[in-house]
Amino acid sequence: MEQRVADLERSYRRVQVVAAVLTFILAIIALRPFIAGSDERVIRAQGIVLIDDQGRERILIGAPIPHAENRIRTDSARARQEWASRFPDADKYMGFYADYDHSMNGVLVLDEWGFDRLALGDPTPDPNVGRRLGPASGLQINDAKGFERSGYGLLSVDGVDRVVLGLDSNRGTEALTLAVLDGGRVGLSIGGDGETIFLGRAAGGDFVSGLDSAHTGLVIRRGDTVLYSAGSGARPR
Repeated sequence: MEQRVADLERSYRRVQVVAAVLTFILAIIALRPFIAGSDERVIRAQGIVLIDDQGRERILIGAPIPHAENRIRTDSARARQEWASRFPDADKYMGFYADYDHSMNGVLVLDEWGFDRLALGDPTPDPNVGRRLGPASGLQINDAKGFERSGYGLLSVDGVDRVVLGLDSNRGTEALTLAVLDGGRVGLSIGGDGETIFLGRAAGGDFVSGLDSAHTGLVIRRGDTVLYSAGSGARPR
């Protein structure tokens, strides 16, 4: 009996050794594409579409990203149904919408209904409420209906770079913006209900401060009217 137990133990150890060797060989085969010097370690593709367990397109990767049948941004009929009715003149909105840039280079995440939810790239798409002042490189986060609610990016406008962190309202309009313009405005802007609060530094004639001359401090405006200003700078226009 003891001899049979010993034989079984030796056989079991041999099986363990064989299994370990096979595991090592399989690991080498699996890792071979990623071993330095191997031409197979790089995946080259024009685009990648990842789908969920229901077959819906959910993640688009590419330069530019591939077309997705379920994406609302590239379906004008669905765009009209979802967004145009929110505006006084649906036809006018769709006329503007025809010129929006929906493409991007990078990664786009769609929800199950086809709304853009998160975009990371260079550039990112225009918001669904208007064209950007210039191409933006960065991160864009949208709400459940595809309206941009937050973004962080670098924009180039007329040769001037702008670094902007924005939080938007549920209508896609700016609510809070932290911006740095090369050679220009630096500050925090808070908007809503027709009023704007600006805290920072701005050159004279800057549309955010509403002041004729350079200003550093606090400005409160209602529309184009300056209600209050404090700090170094000129009086309101």
